[in-house]
Amino acid sequence: MNRAVIAFGSIAFVGLFVSLAQAQAPASSDDNLTAQQIVTAADQVRNPGKPFRLTSTLTEYIGGQAKDQVVLVIYVREDQTTKAYSNLVRYAAPPRDAGKLVLLSASNLWFYDPSSKASVRLSPQQRLTGQASDGDVLTVNYSRDYTATLVGRETLQDAERKNCDCWHLDLKAATPDAVYNRVEYWVERGTYRSVKAKFYADSGRLLKIAYFDKNQDLLGGVRPTETILIDAVDSNLVTTIASSDYRFQEIPDAWFQRDYLPRLKDE
Repeated sequence: MNRAVIAFGSIAFVGLFVSLAQAQAPASSDDNLTAQQIVTAADQVRNPGKPFRLTSTLTEYIGGQAKDQVVLVIYVREDQTTKAYSNLVRYAAPPRDAGKLVLLSASNLWFYDPSSKASVRLSPQQRLTGQASDGDVLTVNYSRDYTATLVGRETLQDAERKNCDCWHLDLKAATPDAVYNRVEYWVERGTYRSVKAKFYADSGRLLKIAYFDKNQDLLGGVRPTETILIDAVDSNLVTTIASSDYRFQEIPDAWFQRDYLPRLKDE
């Protein structure tokens, strides 16, 4: 058990995530949408409606210099009843961590180390690398985990310094599954794509700022494929999450069972 904890501590995890599929705009006029409807529409843009997999490359930068990198293969499936996502994360690199697994299933998060054959309970705030926590790479539904309030409309610069007409939303944790106590969230009007987010601790302290960038046409929609996480205190500390190799994939029920983790093999 201790060996597994030590191994996990050598790296750190990245929520929010990987941004996914483009959704159609709600039937209502933009001006008539509630805050919760806007967040739901943005969820539909980020997350495709079928099981899928992708590869996420997490790179930590200090003062503009790359210091550490983690490569993860992530398998995701939504429960159609609860709208909660199950995630299976497999470490592909660095070699010292290859084959390690993280499982999010039914609100439980587990880390499995094949060398010790031990599974350890995690919190979503535990780090992968740099500014990235495990809650940042796992696919989630904001509309399920947060209660949204519309702050107003703002013109905001995105990661490429282009002006975007956005809704500014304030999200408060509504379930124990919420990774952060509070999130400020900017969503582009018309496209419902995520542009920027600020993540806050339970104490109210600003932890990190995220920009969502590099939109590409994938899995039938346009999705941001890079998340840039910036430390709220020291802007020299930056972590990027670059997502690639998106594909729809049927995922067996057994893969999301903790007891099955020792039997999972690399593809």
